[in-house]
Amino acid sequence: MTDYKELSYFIKKNIDINDEDLKIVLSYFKSINKNKNDILLPKGKNSQVSYFVVKGCLRLFYIDEEGKDITRYIAFENQFATELVSFITNQPAEESIQVIENSELLYITHRDFRHLIKTIPKWKDFYNIYLEKAYVNNSKRLISFTTLNALERYEQLFDVNPEIVKRLPNKVVASYINISHETLSRIKSKFLLKNEIS
Repeated sequence: MTDYKELSYFIKKNIDINDEDLKIVLSYFKSINKNKNDILLPKGKNSQVSYFVVKGCLRLFYIDEEGKDITRYIAFENQFATELVSFITNQPAEESIQVIENSELLYITHRDFRHLIKTIPKWKDFYNIYLEKAYVNNSKRLISFTTLNALERYEQLFDVNPEIVKRLPNKVVASYINISHETLSRIKSKFLLKNEIS
């Protein structure tokens, strides 16, 4: 049985919520196990679920007009993942959600999420914090793509989120920082050489 301890800790870390309200919030989350490479949300389907990663890893990705696979977001343990635009607008998703490692997840439906916003005031606070963090992360990523070269992007990723580099296949890492697999191989060699010298 999935342990709700990590989700409970994550919520309490973000908002000041009493035990009674927290218990109500947790009661709306269900557990599910998914295998590596499973697609949780295909492009074109409405995003009606938000996932919390207890164990494993999820990614949000899309295919650009040139047919290139672009990873926009990666969620490891103790992080939420959903196709947020579709979740908010109830329109078909432009991105897909894929399981990268065998994963243990908790999920809440869009309907239950909205119900909690109406009935538990603190949950609305939690949602606002979640939206703000998502906006900040997206803005930082967009800026890095226009101001940093490929090596600088890799170095920034290694500094800010080394887990991505250490745990995930090169193919996913390359698509996350928007470079080719070959470019990533060259960059990793330069990065290792640079760090050996220093």
